[in-house]
Amino acid sequence: MKANFVTDTATMCVFDIASLKHRLEDDADWWSIPDAELAEVNRGNVAFLNLGSDGKYSFTFAEEVQCPQVEVNLRVPSGRLFAGAAEEVTAEAFEPEAARGGMFIDIQPGEYTLRVSRDGNEISLSLHLAHGSNRNEFDSLIRI
Repeated sequence: MKANFVTDTATMCVFDIASLKHRLEDDADWWSIPDAELAEVNRGNVAFLNLGSDGKYSFTFAEEVQCPQVEVNLRVPSGRLFAGAAEEVTAEAFEPEAARGGMFIDIQPGEYTLRVSRDGNEISLSLHLAHGSNRNEFDSLIRI
């Protein structure tokens, strides 16, 4: 599965739409506060992938990512994932629509590890059932 997206915040996000329901009434920029972003990532609710620059990116969900640059544990309670521009993260009574590109993926609910690698504007992602905690222990924002 391959998709493109455009971001003006230099960030991609991957999350189960049920994992951020508690952010539905928050300000649209809630996640631009580093402590808030890091807290949600460490709870396993979302993977925010800081890309370093705005622009058009493409990504592929593959069976396996060779030499992942980062691994993020994710809770997937509903089985409906969104992957795309972080501008579409749940906030201000809106949920993602893939208006800036990106895609929705339906998978079996559970605990997953998201493996990520990047080559220029091409991002490779893979999901694997996790065998352990759905939490993360990052001490800084994820940059790829």
